[in-house]
Amino acid sequence: MAEPIVQRVALVGAGLIGSSIARAAREYGAAREIAILDASDAVMARVREIGIADEASGDPAKALAGADLVIICTPVGVCETVAQSIAPFLETGAILSDVGSVKSAVVAQVAPHVPEGVHFIPAHPIAGTEFSGPDAGFATLFQNRWCLLTPPEDADAAAVETLGAFWTRIGAKVEAMSADHHDKVLALTSHLPHLIAYNIVGTAEDFGEQTRSEVIKFSASGFRDFTRIAASDPTMWRDIFLNNREAVLEMLGRFNEDLSALQRMIRRGDGQGLFDFFARTRAIRRSIVEQGQDTAAPDFGRRDKSA
Repeated sequence: MAEPIVQRVALVGAGLIGSSIARAAREYGAAREIAILDASDAVMARVREIGIADEASGDPAKALAGADLVIICTPVGVCETVAQSIAPFLETGAILSDVGSVKSAVVAQVAPHVPEGVHFIPAHPIAGTEFSGPDAGFATLFQNRWCLLTPPEDADAAAVETLGAFWTRIGAKVEAMSADHHDKVLALTSHLPHLIAYNIVGTAEDFGEQTRSEVIKFSASGFRDFTRIAASDPTMWRDIFLNNREAVLEMLGRFNEDLSALQRMIRRGDGQGLFDFFARTRAIRRSIVEQGQDTAAPDFGRRDKSA
């Protein structure tokens, strides 16, 4: 196996992403040593039980000692508190990163607490499931998924290269962009779809008990897929919407305009307009499949559980 990218990676937060990074770093030899630190004693106990880290004492001094890469894997809303708490233990020359789905707010929260000599390079792996906790992680989560780096203009080039190499080693495709651009792109590709999913499932919840039970019983693939998205960690998504509110509201405004146009087509019986709109959106789906970001298999590749 190739030499590790870093000697020691310390992961602050042992949820889906943190525990998946730990597993992937070990599986693909991205780090010689893996340390995990989490504010929950129960989570740390579970981390020790499943053995996904070399250092899991729960002591920040021990976890961060000698770590040349530290990744904050917590919800966006607590990044500032985490940065303050770990700052005294960061090694000079270390790379500090994160995995948040919002970047500008994370920079504003974390950057003021980064000690001199530590390289802060925000990142966002675009990967996940609706599950959470240290048992939810798996080593292949980042395979063929994008990890977006948003280094500041004065970032150390070698540190950016090392972080990119780490993510590449564990399976991700890496690209760099500004934090502001990232937040606008993700507001459309991730944040708005989650907001819509939460709203649609919430609408079903508002029906009477009989209708709601029928919605669940006869759930077609469209509604079923929305429920998967809407099952995501509520703390994480609350923080994302609050910390990327301007970009989300901008995209929500555009969405509402398009939705109003569709309403008019349906009201007027504009079959050609509806067909043309659906044809354009179908082409986008095909492009996503062609780029390997999803599967064209029937029923979205789900296995028949009766098989």
